[in-house]
Amino acid sequence: MKIPLIAAAAVVGGGCCPQAEAFVPTSSKISSAAVGRSHAGSSMLRFAEAASAAHRHHQPASARRRRSVPSALSMKSQATRVKADAPSGSAATDDVKRVYLLHEGNKDMKLLLGGKGANLCEMAKLSLPVPPAFVITTETCLEYFKEGTGNLPAALNYEAELKVLEDDTGKKFGDPSNPLLVSVRSGAPASMPGMMDTVLNLGLNDDIVQGIIDSTGNERFAYDTYRRFLNMYSDVVMNLDKEPFEEVITEIKKKKGVKLDLEMEAHDWKEVVDRFKKLNPNVPTDPREQLRGAVLAVFRSWNNDRAIRYRSYNGIPDEWGTAVSVQAMAYGNMNDGCGTGVAFSRNPSTGENKFFGEFLPNAAGEDVVAGIRTPQPLEEMAEKWPEVYAELYKYQEQLEKYYGDMQDIEFTVENGRLYMLQCRNGKRTAKASVKIAVDMVKEGTLTQSEALLRIPANQMDFFLHPTLDPSADKTLIGEGLPASPGAATGKIVFTPDDAEAMANIGEDVILVRKETTPEDIHGMKSAQGVLTALGGMTSHAAVVARGMGKCCVSGCTAADVDIAGKSLKLDGLELKEHDIITIDGSTGEVYLGTVDRRSAAEDEDFQTVLKWADEARTLKVLTNADTPEQAATARSLGAQGIGLCRSEHMFFDPERISAIRAMIVSEEKEERIRHLDTMAVFQREDIKGILKEMDGLPVTVRLLDPPLHEFLPHSIEDVQALADTVGKPLSVVQDRVAQLQEVNPMLGFRGCRLSVVYPEITEMQARAVAAAAAANKKAGLDPKPEIMVPVVSTAKELRLIVPRIQAAVADELEKAGVKLDIPIGTMMELPRACQTADQVVGTDGVEFMSFGTNDLTQSVWGFSRDDAIKFIGRYQEQGLLDFDPFARIDEEGVGGLIRTALEKARAKQPDTKVGICGEHGGEPDSVQFFHSLKFDYVSCSPFRVPIARISAGQAAASEALEEKKLYRESITNVKRAAIINAKKTDKTD
Repeated sequence: MKIPLIAAAAVVGGGCCPQAEAFVPTSSKISSAAVGRSHAGSSMLRFAEAASAAHRHHQPASARRRRSVPSALSMKSQATRVKADAPSGSAATDDVKRVYLLHEGNKDMKLLLGGKGANLCEMAKLSLPVPPAFVITTETCLEYFKEGTGNLPAALNYEAELKVLEDDTGKKFGDPSNPLLVSVRSGAPASMPGMMDTVLNLGLNDDIVQGIIDSTGNERFAYDTYRRFLNMYSDVVMNLDKEPFEEVITEIKKKKGVKLDLEMEAHDWKEVVDRFKKLNPNVPTDPREQLRGAVLAVFRSWNNDRAIRYRSYNGIPDEWGTAVSVQAMAYGNMNDGCGTGVAFSRNPSTGENKFFGEFLPNAAGEDVVAGIRTPQPLEEMAEKWPEVYAELYKYQEQLEKYYGDMQDIEFTVENGRLYMLQCRNGKRTAKASVKIAVDMVKEGTLTQSEALLRIPANQMDFFLHPTLDPSADKTLIGEGLPASPGAATGKIVFTPDDAEAMANIGEDVILVRKETTPEDIHGMKSAQGVLTALGGMTSHAAVVARGMGKCCVSGCTAADVDIAGKSLKLDGLELKEHDIITIDGSTGEVYLGTVDRRSAAEDEDFQTVLKWADEARTLKVLTNADTPEQAATARSLGAQGIGLCRSEHMFFDPERISAIRAMIVSEEKEERIRHLDTMAVFQREDIKGILKEMDGLPVTVRLLDPPLHEFLPHSIEDVQALADTVGKPLSVVQDRVAQLQEVNPMLGFRGCRLSVVYPEITEMQARAVAAAAAANKKAGLDPKPEIMVPVVSTAKELRLIVPRIQAAVADELEKAGVKLDIPIGTMMELPRACQTADQVVGTDGVEFMSFGTNDLTQSVWGFSRDDAIKFIGRYQEQGLLDFDPFARIDEEGVGGLIRTALEKARAKQPDTKVGICGEHGGEPDSVQFFHSLKFDYVSCSPFRVPIARISAGQAAASEALEEKKLYRESITNVKRAAIINAKKTDKTD
């Protein structure tokens, strides 16, 4: 499987909570050799083809002067002091390395160390101030699940690495007089923001808290930290309900008359701690027991419900597992000289090349992401701590240049000293991803091909969805932060479950929350947009919404959100569930009711990216269109023709459906032909209009395909209307309708079977195509029609039908006095047709074949695409399916049949034109697959055309870059061989 994004998971240390990473190209793959170099002898090789390659842009690291730190809790960074003789592995007897120190890993080891661990290692190599850490591998996580004992793998031993952390920090784990506290965080190879678990401040007990008070004199900090640990450990490791803990804090704040954590004093937090310990008296007091429990909890969280769901949404393999980062804590909540924040080297919403971010003084990282307090912009940090800001600014410049991409950075400031807790390619909006790519090409940071591969193709539909029309009438009722751009209108819902349920019945909804948590992931995915009362630009809601391409307004502090009462109060209005609002994620504005919108497709940078893709791709991109209006839309979006014109769709209009119904219930040929003559008028005019819109481009008209029962009337009123149309008694028409009902219509009387039984239908359609083309030709246009025969299972069907089409076309063109070439082809949508493709394309008159992957998937899997929605979700949740095969091509099963068909067809007729006209033609991974098989074209719905263009360009660009890489490697090998041979010759001489 390919992953759609490579990322780190959560921030390590005391900084910010999980943020997601940007989509990066899925087409490049790490070679097995490269993986082997980074982890010799490891079974990680079996995952090699599933991972995206890291971009290797090296920039020399500069040393930084360290400021002195007045606190007794200060530490050294492993980046500044790497011990060559440090213990390098666990004490396992099987020689499998399960634990890595930071100097032992690198950024190319994401599959083994997770995105978080790999990037921590890289920052340490660059001599950035990274708190010391060690990383437990993803394979150890898989080992835990394989053993199934509920305990850590017997071979896992991290004591040697823990001792290195003690040496590097000058502290001791479990020592009250100088305690080492750590964070324990997840870190999968692909970003899963907030989906897995984290424990901070681990290593505390009553004695150690007192030791901290004695050494720092900071009682408030000690108890604030202790309550955070007790709350998180009870929740994450012991699976206790969070609500009672939150109620304790709310009650004490209410009694004290304060709202913010900052207003709580030492004795307040001490009271919170005492009450937390009564809620859960079973938190272990032994730090090593705490650490074992936390590592187990992180491993278990790989298979929690939200993680499974997120992997399903994003195509992340279950087989990867998560790494665990254990890192010395850095504290942003000690005093007003401390803080924490999130920064981006460019604006993740707009893509503007401007350092962007937020921070909170005297706060821990989870305060930023949870939206407990609204963060301050980095500009205020520059005023408060100019030296720290300057250092942070320098690092973000260095990291962006080194990685060649916009960076998402998380940091903590502890008593004036900066600690870098994470860097990763930043998650960004569709608009930002395009602008950043274009700007980096202009700046010379990336080549055009490299930039194209950075574009998340499946997000590009953002540019096809409307934004708010500035001239529209609107009623502003609130303002927040523009967390994720775009505009969305929908009915208000207050819970993620309600959002999912409403979306499942086709309703557009806006999910309104005080703040979002990882448990809200399914509701956010289902909603058109998200509105939160709390949180900043880097809150969970903002980051996840940007990753999903969802519109989001966060930090709308004037909003009074009552989840229990299902009400939203804004601007003096009280809105209830299902009231309609509109949110603008580009401005942060909230409007009452529905607001008119307009297209965003004319974005200049987006057009530049499309131009790059068109220059690179070899696949043509056609569209599926059934009306002149759809054809015009598709052409304006760059379609190079129509790969599927479903002729039956021309009769769904109420004025026309009576004609096709009358034809269907006809019992005699003469009667049928009479109604076909009526249908021919509609058919001819529509095809004429479509050919005009696609003038000079191919238009493939598929003969009637769907089961006839889809057109039959069901209500007594409609049956009576049909009886009146055909001039027959109601009872006769009812009997005929009953005769035409089918038990399994999708495998019944449809497609070419209609042509076999009722050849007059096919003749009418062939004549309509030819007549429409002839009329356009006479009008000075350049029509290029094609006729496609559907649901073919044997070449014998084509040998019967193709001559009939040829005769009808020839007769019609002769009557019109026009010469035109109208190719005939077939849809490949049944397994038997694929297995006998040589016979199919060997039929006289067959010039092309187009894979109908919707029906082919249905027939291969034995799934009804209309009914599969009832169980496919459960299949994915339980690991039976990695993805919906109707959404993305099944390369192994359906793809295997396609390969077989291509091999046989090309062996028989090498010049046969090959395309695909299912919805898979607009899905990025599927397009890459079709490119690899050297298809001539893909065809998809009009609004997927830009996505298909970009995907096809990325597939070609990736292939070209890989070929250049292999060429360079081959040249290098030739030069090495020449040098070796020369040395051998010298020795011989």
